[in-house]
Amino acid sequence: MNNPIRRVGFGLMLLLLLLVAQLSYVQVVRATQLSKDPTNFRVTQRDFIRRRGQILTIDGVIIAESMPSNDQLKLQRVYPHGKLYAHITGFYSLLYNATGVEKFYNDQLLGNNNPNVSGIDALFGPDPTRNVRLTIDSIAQQAAARELRGRRGSVVVLDTRTGGIVAMYSNPTFDPNLISDHNDTHAKEAFDGLTADPTNPMRSRATGRRYPPGSTFKVVTTAIAFDAGIATPESTFPILHQLNLPLNGGTLSNFNNVSCGGQLKFAFQQSCNVVFGQLGLTLGETLASGGERFGLNHDAPPLDIAPKIDGSLGAIPGTFQRSQPLFARDAIGQADTQTTPLEMALVAESVATGGTMLVPHFLAQVEDPTHPNPSAPQASAKIWRSVMQPSTASALNALMQTVVQSGTGTEAQIPGIVVAGKTGTAQTGIAGKSPHAWFIGFAPAQAPRYAIAVMVENGGGFGDNATGGKVAAPIAREVLRALFAKRS
Repeated sequence: MNNPIRRVGFGLMLLLLLLVAQLSYVQVVRATQLSKDPTNFRVTQRDFIRRRGQILTIDGVIIAESMPSNDQLKLQRVYPHGKLYAHITGFYSLLYNATGVEKFYNDQLLGNNNPNVSGIDALFGPDPTRNVRLTIDSIAQQAAARELRGRRGSVVVLDTRTGGIVAMYSNPTFDPNLISDHNDTHAKEAFDGLTADPTNPMRSRATGRRYPPGSTFKVVTTAIAFDAGIATPESTFPILHQLNLPLNGGTLSNFNNVSCGGQLKFAFQQSCNVVFGQLGLTLGETLASGGERFGLNHDAPPLDIAPKIDGSLGAIPGTFQRSQPLFARDAIGQADTQTTPLEMALVAESVATGGTMLVPHFLAQVEDPTHPNPSAPQASAKIWRSVMQPSTASALNALMQTVVQSGTGTEAQIPGIVVAGKTGTAQTGIAGKSPHAWFIGFAPAQAPRYAIAVMVENGGGFGDNATGGKVAAPIAREVLRALFAKRS
């Protein structure tokens, strides 16, 4: 009997050793991987019974917080302002995980790795969760939503000193409270309804969708031409109502088929297509390489939000010889040129800053309510791209001022504040669809504080008469006015 018993004993010891090895592997080697696995329901459920920190605007408005609930999870994530900040906060859902700032700053909101909480305090000490304060200004965000008046489109405002996003509103939008509901049936009904909606309300039009930018892109074309020494504000062009394009590419016409030309500074002020189409042909491959300096055809700008945002597209390098008509149209923000409103806000910012695009960001500061610390790290300005020479930015600043003073952007004027800007009316290329209306700019022009981009899809109901000057410029004016009124 000793041998059989011995074999059973060895077998049990081997099984015990295998079990210990497996437990050690899971708890030590794979612990980090499993704890971050979004499909690990135990981790998800564990996080849901923990309080999360608040998400606040720069002026202290709470836009996401945890509130007591009457279910087994005890805490419900709520969004007090519903749709207003949805594309920024995202949602925090038991069924659908998290998006937006909720996902990007998940560890901070849960208090994971809180430097102020360690040892015994982590188990029995104060709540380790931290609040995330954003650069978003509630007044600007409300103004953006109010001025869009339910029309499809978006508004982006940047702080030209730091790169912080002051406002980012996109319509249509959605209510994150519905997806964050602990009732699986209700959450699924809401999510399925939103994903089936052809307007795609969960996708931000500010960062997740590309549009032809129309004549707002003439700021980029002009910057490239000035930097390359190909043109100056005094360069003169023929007065034409249409430009004949090479390689049997047809013609390029001005808005309403009017005739224009002359000095570039006047062509910019009146947004003369034939002049900038000719400039695109003169630039050739330089238009494509210069556009890439602005971030076109590259990864999107880094942004502290999840999922990653869309990048922007421009003239395709290496194709000028066979695609010259497209380059003429790229130069006026059509053809292969497709940008997000965030990209065009960065273009306006680059003029305001003297030639640099700053890294856009939402985070102002991570705050620990139990350990007030004035020296807590705050987000600071970082350069994403240097896109033009300071002298070019200065010249463009002056040109953009004339657009608002006496050109196509007069509807953006604010009494007592000098606004610089550029309008755009972008053909969609889809039969029966009215053009998109654009405005980009910054103010005050002499000492810029805010840069802005406004895009209204298909002119917001104005039909084929929709223009950036008529539709988008007044929205920019009112959002900027609200910001400056708050500061006064």
